[in-house]
Amino acid sequence: MSDAIDINKSGGLPSEPRSVLRQLLAVRPIDAAPAGKARLKQVLSARALIAIGLGATIGSGIFVLTGTVASNHSGPAITLSLLIAAFGGGLAALCYSEFAAFLPVPGSAYSYTYATLGEALAWFIGWNLLLEYAISASAVAVSWSAYVVSLLADAHIHLPAALVNAPLGVDAHDHLITTGAIVNVPAVLIIAAMTVLLYVGVRWSAHANTLMVALKVGIIIIIVLAGLSYVTPANWRPYVPPNTGTFGHFGWSGVLQGAAIIFFSYVGFDTASTTALEARNPQRDLPVGILGALVISAVLYVAMASVLTGMVPYPKLDSDAPVAVALDAHPQLAWLSPLLKMGVIAGMTSVILTSLLGQPRILLSMADDGLLPPLISRCHSRFKTPHVATVFTGIGAALIAAVFPLDVLAFAVVCIGVLVLRKTRPDAYRPFRVPWAPFTCTLGALVCLAMTLALSNETWIRLLVWTILGMSIYAFYGFRHSRLRQ
Repeated sequence: MSDAIDINKSGGLPSEPRSVLRQLLAVRPIDAAPAGKARLKQVLSARALIAIGLGATIGSGIFVLTGTVASNHSGPAITLSLLIAAFGGGLAALCYSEFAAFLPVPGSAYSYTYATLGEALAWFIGWNLLLEYAISASAVAVSWSAYVVSLLADAHIHLPAALVNAPLGVDAHDHLITTGAIVNVPAVLIIAAMTVLLYVGVRWSAHANTLMVALKVGIIIIIVLAGLSYVTPANWRPYVPPNTGTFGHFGWSGVLQGAAIIFFSYVGFDTASTTALEARNPQRDLPVGILGALVISAVLYVAMASVLTGMVPYPKLDSDAPVAVALDAHPQLAWLSPLLKMGVIAGMTSVILTSLLGQPRILLSMADDGLLPPLISRCHSRFKTPHVATVFTGIGAALIAAVFPLDVLAFAVVCIGVLVLRKTRPDAYRPFRVPWAPFTCTLGALVCLAMTLALSNETWIRLLVWTILGMSIYAFYGFRHSRLRQ
């Protein structure tokens, strides 16, 4: 094997037996050839990487969370919540940029953790990133289906309810019930279509994503500019509404909790880092793509939130479609309604596409490390894509129904990993360096971990169950087949 790892030379496991604990903490040598380098096409420019980050970030969050967080947590200070979340995301993005330029591999946080903090923690991060990507795609696909059905209804095209809803649901007591539906056909079809697009090549996928990003960003700008004429500054007062007596419901606790909720919408730059081996010049373009996507996203989120809270009193924005509520309050803007639905659909489509883009590349990296079966690491000889992992991801995403964000844990680990690599490889060339690394990385890790305080108990329970399943797979397969032990 041409890219075999010399574990004695590079700091991995030595030839003599070691304790299980030391094997779990063994790191993958960073000098080994990146997995999949000869099997993937290097076609992505900095502009395409920015579009991939925006595709994963600008979705239902900007059309929904900007209103619901303002109504239930922050009030007009939603703009401050957005800036706090952007600050925390920016710290993580700086750390991602240094790693991506220094270690351009497709595994993102999984690979960065493997190179610094050990195999067991890397598996934990990679396993949970797989779930995060898959659930993101499937959950957004359900919302996409609802918007498409609504848009078709506006055109007097009505689809059977049994074919546009899930067969299972939950009641008011969170008990599983049957709905009488057969299958959510539009949701399955959009996942299938995006999977096929990713199967046939990253170049076409990137072009399609760039077009969708241009469309939704253009529509957002139109809505913001049109809405400015209907902003009433009195709706922004008081800027920070007094706390109602409940933590997180207005007041400064509401601002902070709003920031924690919004934070999960800013993390699309992780997807850009998973395409490291498909970038033309990863050392230069990946930091541009990661940081560029975050900055543009933050500006668009703040602009949308400012206009929404200025157009109508913030309590009215507690809706599944707060942008529509703001537009409906001003009949002169009725012409924007079709554009809004088109923007939401384009935004959700690009989120589905980029979610399905990121997961196969993490699977590829894990399989090349021996932690998953080698079948998953196969790449198509003609299309130069991880086609087996792509199909596996598409099928899994179509079947997943639950939603809970987990990537914030990976961000904290990446921030810590930068400091570890600065200590273990201080003389290595770094095309991009985190400024004031000890302060920036430490603060980034603390901010990311603080964001987890907003997660519900149910989320932590699901995380625990999924982690137990993943660590069982690692114990019975990954640990035994790891390339560090071959």
